[in-house]
Amino acid sequence: MELPLMIITLLKLAMLSKSKISIRFFDDREVRAVWDDANAKWWFSVLFIIAVLRDQDDYNKNRNYWKYLKAKLKKEENELGSVTIQLKLLANDGKHYNTDMLDYNGIIALGKTFPSKIANRFIENILSNSL
Repeated sequence: MELPLMIITLLKLAMLSKSKISIRFFDDREVRAVWDDANAKWWFSVLFIIAVLRDQDDYNKNRNYWKYLKAKLKKEENELGSVTIQLKLLANDGKHYNTDMLDYNGIIALGKTFPSKIANRFIENILSNSL
């Protein structure tokens, strides 16, 4: 699905479900977010954040990396894995799938597991453009 069509589809879905969906870009990479009215905050897709932080386009590699990282963090009793929630997002195939999501604090915690300039720039960018 081409990006403009995907954005239109996401906007239609947002209007139907009365939830706000945002597609943000960082270094030409998409990061999806969903507004949570009950808690008045944005939730960001972990897999899109992983793609940015790893500079990796392959969805399966990012998914496998998140699976590995989440298990590792759980073993280390790091709370990052437990602060994720799952929300359904529209995928490129037109179906809705549960996706791990993080809020701002979770993004900062995830960024700390990636000690790199990209992670620092991403965190600064996401916080400065979203608060």
